[in-house]
Amino acid sequence: MNAVVHPADIQDRDGGPLVIESMHGLFPFVTKLFADGGYQGPRFRKALAKVMPQLSVEIVKRSDIAKGFKVLPRRWVVERTLAWLNRCRRLAKDFENLNRNALAFIKLASIRLMLRKLSN
Repeated sequence: MNAVVHPADIQDRDGGPLVIESMHGLFPFVTKLFADGGYQGPRFRKALAKVMPQLSVEIVKRSDIAKGFKVLPRRWVVERTLAWLNRCRRLAKDFENLNRNALAFIKLASIRLMLRKLSN
């Protein structure tokens, strides 16, 4: 739905609200956000509440007793999407000098994926 490219010195937890803020008003129907354990904590929730107060966050964590690989609910959607995007050779490595170039190639790869899904 949206992407933000930021420097490597910004943690995902701090970059999450940037993504939500950049799509403010575009998707008012989004009410639930699934995130992994890296996004838990009051700082992330407070930043999200400031941008989209109606958004509830569900942290999907791996069980402590699970051994080996275990599919977690809703988390596979993000991993699958990232795997699809990484099929694009240009996105396999970070070669771009400018953030706007990296964002443009992410959008192009996403358009390619959507067109492929629509044509089937």
